[in-house]
Amino acid sequence: MDATGMDKANAAAGMGTRRFGRVNWLGLWTLSEREIMRFVLVWSQTLAAPLATAALFLGVFALAIGPDRETVMGVPFIHFLAPGILMMTVIQNAFANTSSSILISKVQGNIVDTLMPPLSPLELLLGYTAGGVVRGLLVALLVAVPMLLVLGIGLAHPLWALVFVLLGSALLSGLGIVAAIFANKFDQMAAITNFIVTPLSFLSGTFYSIERLPQTMQTVTHFNPVFYLIDGVRYGIIGQSDSSPWLGLAVCSAVTAAVMALCWYWFRTGYRMKA
Repeated sequence: MDATGMDKANAAAGMGTRRFGRVNWLGLWTLSEREIMRFVLVWSQTLAAPLATAALFLGVFALAIGPDRETVMGVPFIHFLAPGILMMTVIQNAFANTSSSILISKVQGNIVDTLMPPLSPLELLLGYTAGGVVRGLLVALLVAVPMLLVLGIGLAHPLWALVFVLLGSALLSGLGIVAAIFANKFDQMAAITNFIVTPLSFLSGTFYSIERLPQTMQTVTHFNPVFYLIDGVRYGIIGQSDSSPWLGLAVCSAVTAAVMALCWYWFRTGYRMKA
């Protein structure tokens, strides 16, 4: 190759041209498939267990509160509670999928097997997120169908419910990536889960309407993005909510975009992942 040809080749390489093209579809599909198969192969832990947990929550609350509990938002308390339990289960599983995948690879020292292939930061982000979103959707389906049939609840706004399930799965998948990149040990991840993720989900109107809270606590709750996720799913299922679903959509979309941008940047720089 003459000098001119070499200059053209170097210029093409400098513009980011890769052997697999601008998007490595094969690599992206392979990573996504791996992340999905991780939880499908152990379905009894990742899919059946969340269903049992959601059923236990509803059963315990139904027995503890009893049939004489006053209505909330004009519906029976158990109907009010069901969407919150559903969404809480979804976000916990989406978070667990991405966080466990990356952290286990870091601890075992084989994260290099994911970083070395010709995958761009965006492709890594999409591949890991795909696993969390698919797991969130499957958990939502497995929990929602028997829950709605047993309780006799219809879907007031099914499209809204689907949108917030997707947003919640994507947001918590991203937060799982952030937590796994930041943590280097399992006890650090446990601390993040116990002191950040669990309080965010429990203190977000899952078990109560925030109208019952003091004004200060209502204001604080509105800064919790998980509140909007649960409130949005509740609107989609029973048609009632504490805030506008449009506001929830805007807040959750903005927070999800910010979290994904941080994940992309950390993948790009190799923050706390490269030795």
